[in-house]
Amino acid sequence: MGIALGGIATIDPVIQQNPIFFTAVMAGTIIGSHAPDFDTILKLRNNAVYLRHHRGITHSIPLMIFWGLFISGIIYLIVPDIPYINIWFWTALAVFLHVLVDIFNAYGTQAFRPFSRKWVGLGFINTFDPVIFSAHIIGFAFWLLGASPVKTFLIIYFLLVLYYLKRFWQKKVLERKIRRSFYNVEGIFTSPTISQKIWRVAITTKDKFYVARANDGNIQIVDQFERTPVPDTEIMRVAKTDQNVDAFLSFSKVYRWEQTEYDAYTEVRFIDLRYRSKDHYPFVAVVKITKDLQILKSYTGWIFSEAKLQDKLLIEDL
Repeated sequence: MGIALGGIATIDPVIQQNPIFFTAVMAGTIIGSHAPDFDTILKLRNNAVYLRHHRGITHSIPLMIFWGLFISGIIYLIVPDIPYINIWFWTALAVFLHVLVDIFNAYGTQAFRPFSRKWVGLGFINTFDPVIFSAHIIGFAFWLLGASPVKTFLIIYFLLVLYYLKRFWQKKVLERKIRRSFYNVEGIFTSPTISQKIWRVAITTKDKFYVARANDGNIQIVDQFERTPVPDTEIMRVAKTDQNVDAFLSFSKVYRWEQTEYDAYTEVRFIDLRYRSKDHYPFVAVVKITKDLQILKSYTGWIFSEAKLQDKLLIEDL
């Protein structure tokens, strides 16, 4: 999207007529379109820090303003003859577009900080959407063949707006069908797949959690669980103090819990129900607690097999 936006920027005659200005703007839109995800570096620290902060403050209103000013300012220092307002406008637009697009997938962002810390994830565009990706590849091909990047990408983006509206409408139709099919629905969490016809769905009712798969509008329940509140026990209070569990609970919108007793420790597990894949729930938080309420080991993140999860939780002295 950063490259496409750089192409659209040639609508400005100042940018179109000067290769140095065009290169500067292209650098701004490419860097700006990635800047909010610079927090990915937090994964080098640990999953808990990454989970708590990814798509958080870096996608907030103050940081959106900062990224545009900072990146365009650096470019202006390197190429001082460029018109600053032009480079700032297109860079800031690239940053804004990144955050806007992130709102439409299931993961979401905290885009309205500092006014609200609520995660906004509308859940009707896949994190990797082949239609959007292919549209850009087609646009680049036409550009390389000599077509105007302005006309090409304005047409593509107009069509993508229609595509977004179509996906939004599909989600609303699915939600209406779910509300007609289930009693006491309190929450519906949709997660589109790469296929246009298939959606993952987690449904919260007064008494149960349902995990479903919608295929061309046909809703199939693949799992259901009793909706049991997290008990106010010593074990659970200790579990919630763990940084991995705390990060998971701050992010997850719909989850269930399990508590398993072993000879040397108790395992508490929190399982997000939105991301079921191949009979497995990959997004979890797990903590092992001794009988005297000491935390032995914990983990949170996406992991796709029980064996790998237990490797992460391996306690050598046991």
